[in-house]
Amino acid sequence: DVIDLGVMVPSEKILEVARKENVDIIGLSGLITPSLDEMVHVAKEMKREKMNLPLLIGGATTSRIHTAVKIDPVYDGIVSYVLDASRSVPVVSELINKNTIEGFKTRVKKEYADLRADHEKRQEAKNYIPLSEARKNKVNINWNDTEVTKPSFIGVKQLVNYPLTEIRKYIDWTPFFQTWMLAGRYPGILEDKVVGVEAKKLYDDAQRMLDGIIQNNSLSANGVVAFYPAASTEDDSVVLYTDESRKERLNQFHFLRQQNMKAKNLPNFCLSDFVAPSDSGKKDYIGMFGVTGGIGLEALIEKYKADHDDYSEIMAKALADRLAEAFAELLHEKVRKELWGYAPQESLNEEDLIKEKYQGIRPAPGYPACPEHTEKGTLFQLLEADKIGMKLTESYAMYPAAAVSGFYFSHPESKYFGLGKINKDQVTDYAKRKGMTLEEAERWLSPNLAY
Repeated sequence: DVIDLGVMVPSEKILEVARKENVDIIGLSGLITPSLDEMVHVAKEMKREKMNLPLLIGGATTSRIHTAVKIDPVYDGIVSYVLDASRSVPVVSELINKNTIEGFKTRVKKEYADLRADHEKRQEAKNYIPLSEARKNKVNINWNDTEVTKPSFIGVKQLVNYPLTEIRKYIDWTPFFQTWMLAGRYPGILEDKVVGVEAKKLYDDAQRMLDGIIQNNSLSANGVVAFYPAASTEDDSVVLYTDESRKERLNQFHFLRQQNMKAKNLPNFCLSDFVAPSDSGKKDYIGMFGVTGGIGLEALIEKYKADHDDYSEIMAKALADRLAEAFAELLHEKVRKELWGYAPQESLNEEDLIKEKYQGIRPAPGYPACPEHTEKGTLFQLLEADKIGMKLTESYAMYPAAAVSGFYFSHPESKYFGLGKINKDQVTDYAKRKGMTLEEAERWLSPNLAY
C-alpha cells in the first residue's frame, strides 16, 4: 500500500504518519527548488528522531548528485535517488527484503561517497571569475545597428477561453510519450518496433479523450500577455516603465550572470544583455506571458478518481500539460508575427517550431537561464495572472499545475543558456537587489551555489 500525503506536506506530518502507520519506506518528490531544502530538512529530522527507515528521493528538481552531496551526508540510514516511478519498483523490492537491504545500503553509501569526492574535485578544478569581471564580459551587442520593433500595445491583454481546437495543432507529442515512460520521438515512435504498438494505442486514446474534452468543454485554456518599455541596467536588472515617456518606473526584473571562466571571445551571458540599456539611444521593450490549459482539470480528475480510473486520470493530467505547452508555443508565434510583430514574415512548420528556429526566446523563471523562482511573483503581479485563474503557491509553484509563464526577448542574438554555478559575490549582490537576506537568496539559489 502507498499512503499519499499530497503536496507541500510539513516534515512533522510526514514523520508522524510514518510512525503511526508503521511504514517500511518514506518517499519524497520535489518539483521546484525549495523542495530540495525541505528534503534535506526531512532527512535531518529523521536522524534527530533516530528513525532508520529508507528514504527515497525523486522528482523534477532532484538528481543523483544532489542526493549524494546534500541529503545522504545528513542521514545515517539509506537514502536512494530514483529517476522515475517505474525505477522505484526494483529499489523497493531490495529495501523490503531482509536478505538484500544491507548489501543495498553498503553499495549506495559507497556510490554516493564516490560521487561526493568526484564532485569536490570537479568544483576545485572549475575557475570562476569575480562578478565585476563577468559583467565586463557581457554579450557585446551593437545597439546602433539594432532595429527595435514597438509592440502593438503597451500593457496587459487577456486571452480567455482560447479555442482548444487551435491550441491542439501546436501540441508537441514527444514529451507526452515520455510521461508514459516510452522513449522515442513523435511521429516515428508510432512505428517503433519495440514500443510502437503501445505508443499508437496511447496516442489514439489521447486523441479520443481530447475530442471529448473539446466537445464537452471539460477543460479551458486561458492566457495573458503583456509588453512594457524597458531598459537594462549595469547590475543585470531590467527596468520596466509605465509608458513610452519612460519617466515613471513600473517595476524591475533581476537576472543572474554566468561566472565561470570562459574561453576567449565567449561572453558571460545574462538575460539582461538582450535588452538595450537606456544610454544606447534605443527604446527597447520586454514581454511577459502566462498560459494554462488546466482550468477545469480538478473536476475532471475527481470524476476519474470516483470511477477508480487511474489511467484516464493520468491521461487527463498529461493532456492538460500538453495543452499548456502548446498554448505557450501558439502565443509566442502570435507575439512574433502580430502582437509584438518583430518577425511578421515568419513561416515555420511544426518541426521548425519544436526546434525553436525563430527569432527571440521565452525563458521561464525556475529554468536554466533564470533559475530563481521568486521572480515569478513580480511576473504574476504585472500580468494580473489571478484574473485568468493562475496563481502562485507559497513556494512559487504555479497553479493550475498545467501552466507556463515567462519572459519574451525579441533581439536576434537572444539565446537560451544555463546559468551554471555562481559565487558568493553575486549571491550577495542579488540578495541586495532583491531586498532579501543572504540566507534567503542562498536557499532559493542552492542548486547554483559554487561554494
